[in-house]
Amino acid sequence: MALHFERSEFDARMDRLQAAMAADKLDAVLLFSQESMYWLTGYDTFGFVFFQCLVVSKERRMALLTRSADLRQARHTSTIDEIIVWTDRANVDPTKALKDHLFEMDLLGGRIGVEYDTHGLTAQNGRLLDDQLRSFATIEDASLMVPRLKAVKSPAEIAHVRQAAKLTDAAWEAAMARIETGADEGEILAAMQGAVFAAGGDYPANEFVVGSGDDAMLVRSHSGRRRLEADDQITLEFAGVWRRYHVAMMETVVLGTPRPRHGELYETAAEALAAVTEAMRPGNTFGAVFDAHARVCQEHGMNGLRLNACGYSLGASFAPSWMQWPMFYHANSAIIEPDMVLFAHMVLVDPESHTAMALGRTYLTTEAEPEPLSAIPPAFLTR
Repeated sequence: MALHFERSEFDARMDRLQAAMAADKLDAVLLFSQESMYWLTGYDTFGFVFFQCLVVSKERRMALLTRSADLRQARHTSTIDEIIVWTDRANVDPTKALKDHLFEMDLLGGRIGVEYDTHGLTAQNGRLLDDQLRSFATIEDASLMVPRLKAVKSPAEIAHVRQAAKLTDAAWEAAMARIETGADEGEILAAMQGAVFAAGGDYPANEFVVGSGDDAMLVRSHSGRRRLEADDQITLEFAGVWRRYHVAMMETVVLGTPRPRHGELYETAAEALAAVTEAMRPGNTFGAVFDAHARVCQEHGMNGLRLNACGYSLGASFAPSWMQWPMFYHANSAIIEPDMVLFAHMVLVDPESHTAMALGRTYLTTEAEPEPLSAIPPAFLTR
């Protein structure tokens, strides 16, 4: 079996889930998030693009409903013994097969939590699910149950995170070796991703962001590549990935002579990152961390150049995004705890001068100040 943790690790996670279910008086939870399934059992697949569900009862019984293509995948990568295959055919409703198995598990009339807020459950399948369960059981939204549990990392997870951080630094070094006038964005991207793969890492849960010129002001990837010019700027947002665990980094590099605006934006971004790091301590809220970022931007007259969020939790992620709950935005009451892995990105974009500056690092929270996971310190980078 391709398990990345000891069985005792999965047992401890099940203990925590059972306690959360008991606190909410749930007889079972229906997990649709691939991240939740991976965290609880090791199940590793991109088959969540089709209907599948992991049922977990208060008696610790687990049953996976999936397609035939993922039967062997589940057996090979997970601790799940009970696997039910729903059959692909015209006009099939897989939620009917799920309801039938819930009946077999003696859950008729029970209180069942459902992970609604996930890419693993489409709106259409969610409606079909509700139609099946409405007369069968009491339904509760349990979307945040597992995300809350997995936001705090175990020592075994932190070991994977530290390995991912090494791959983040390797990708950055590969990029910096190729950033120069005339360099092709595609070649830089290939070198970064190649460094991760060569060291045994994984695909990221979303594409690396690589944009130069005016595209350096973007914070999303897009199709098409360009070559760097003599006076240019390039923004990179990327992650090292080890056993699905992500450690992200973000930087803007200036080629040739920096504009005065580059320096002004960097000064603000660096000060904001320092303020955010100082606020990233147990007992503070995620909203308070964002407010530290916003305060610095306001003091420098750059509030209109920032984003409305400045980071988020990281962990084991699947497509389409490595972003996890919770996020740094105003009034977010989620509390910072030790052993969280948090990515903070200071992104400033000045469309009038076509100038970009981004600075981002991933941290491990502790009982005091957070620990930067990258060995590469923030700096105003030029080529």
